[in-house]
Amino acid sequence: MIQLDQVKVRHVSMKLKKPFQTVNGLVVVRDTLIVEAYDRDGRVGYGECVAFSDPFYSPETTTTAWDQLKNFLLPMLNKKKINHPKDLHQIFSSIQGHQMAKASIETAIWDLYGKQQDKTLKDVIGGVRDEVESGVVLSLMDDIEKQAEEYNKKGYKRYKLKVQKGQEKETIERVQSVIGDRPIMFDGNGMYEPEDMLHLTKLDDLNLLMIEQPFRSDDFYYHHQLKSQMNTSISLDETIKSEHDAFQAIELGACDNINVKLGRVGGYQQAIQIHHFAKVAKLPLWCGGMLETGIGRAHNVALATLEQFTLPGDLSESSRYWEEDIIMEPFTVKDGKVKVPTKPGIGVTVNEKLLKKRTIRDFTHNF
Repeated sequence: MIQLDQVKVRHVSMKLKKPFQTVNGLVVVRDTLIVEAYDRDGRVGYGECVAFSDPFYSPETTTTAWDQLKNFLLPMLNKKKINHPKDLHQIFSSIQGHQMAKASIETAIWDLYGKQQDKTLKDVIGGVRDEVESGVVLSLMDDIEKQAEEYNKKGYKRYKLKVQKGQEKETIERVQSVIGDRPIMFDGNGMYEPEDMLHLTKLDDLNLLMIEQPFRSDDFYYHHQLKSQMNTSISLDETIKSEHDAFQAIELGACDNINVKLGRVGGYQQAIQIHHFAKVAKLPLWCGGMLETGIGRAHNVALATLEQFTLPGDLSESSRYWEEDIIMEPFTVKDGKVKVPTKPGIGVTVNEKLLKKRTIRDFTHNF
């Protein structure tokens, strides 16, 4: 049984090296919540709430997550026994939505559990890789050619482009001129409408790795329609908020692969269930990113070690976003791959001094 002593939640503010722009929003300063789960022997597990300050990606924000953790989710744990981290999904099931808030405490407890068992999180969840393939995301604010050249030298395995509607071909060809035949995809962030179907099908000859989330998040039907009309793979991101969404997408033929984000689906238990469905269906998975600190990135790297995560994820090195990360061992990319930490839990050491410096408010919940 996992006996918690206290949980500390920190609101942390981190300035990005460069602003990150998508069609839906601009991030200059990354506000995030770091969750620290302590047991009675003084061990601590870390999780990160990946909700943004503004609700442009999902309805959740750092403010809503703070409220949920403080007033609902953490108090629920005073009344329930936790025998294993997978129990958290059922414990929180009476709370509708708020997947990112739930995932932040769930991932912290998975990290704590790994440390209690003296095992890496990769081993605890059944991962099979000692290193994972890295991909990089180029935002609308980036100097596309310059950025592509820089990351090409590091051997990144896949390039994801944020694009403007109607300018996809030009943007893709600019990057292709630098990186050659390395895999390229673009992220629609749900900006396309049904009347854009013909426009999208005309991009089939660009030989893209995939198109991610072209239509709105609740639209299985038009994703299915587009998939049936294109050779290019269709990937779902915002649409998949749970294992049931993944099940529906697979059964309805709405996608060729799925981007799994721990925060978006509510944590490891749901991600592992999605992995199970995908493995049975022989559907590739990949791990998406949310401009995480090293804590969230460590969790992503652990997730990407699962067998069905066969496509390069949004697993860039720490220096992609931060001048100084809040972990002592920043993630690096060598030959297009990131090594999986080998110490217990998420396997990284948190820079407590810098974490405290970046904290703008916090609260502690006792058990």
